[in-house]
Amino acid sequence: MLTRRTFALSFAAASALLALPARAAEEIPYTAAAFDAAQKAGKPIVIVVHASWCPTCRAQKPILAKLEDDPMFKNVVVFHVDFDSQKDALRRFGVRMQSTLIAFKGRKETSRSVGETQEQPLASLFFATL
Repeated sequence: MLTRRTFALSFAAASALLALPARAAEEIPYTAAAFDAAQKAGKPIVIVVHASWCPTCRAQKPILAKLEDDPMFKNVVVFHVDFDSQKDALRRFGVRMQSTLIAFKGRKETSRSVGETQEQPLASLFFATL
């Protein structure tokens, strides 16, 4: 049986979760079909190639989250490619290392970065999609 206090705490926790802001940029796992559809629609795209074991990828993560939360990049579609399991995507984009980011404006690649962990260059990559 729920007590008033348990109910109130549960309600407060659920409300806090629902109040979390949504990401401005759309972040989705990479599939060839989803990427092709986004390109065909002319959407701004950032490909993020990451590996769970990569210290550079871990350093990039909070910076990318901040950029993805920026309303300026609300139309950017961010595809995440797993370096260890999505070898077909690595071949498609000519990626040789984890921590690679690639910007597209529709079908055209506009910028590429490997191993960058500073906010300004990563922001420039996002700007290259606009």
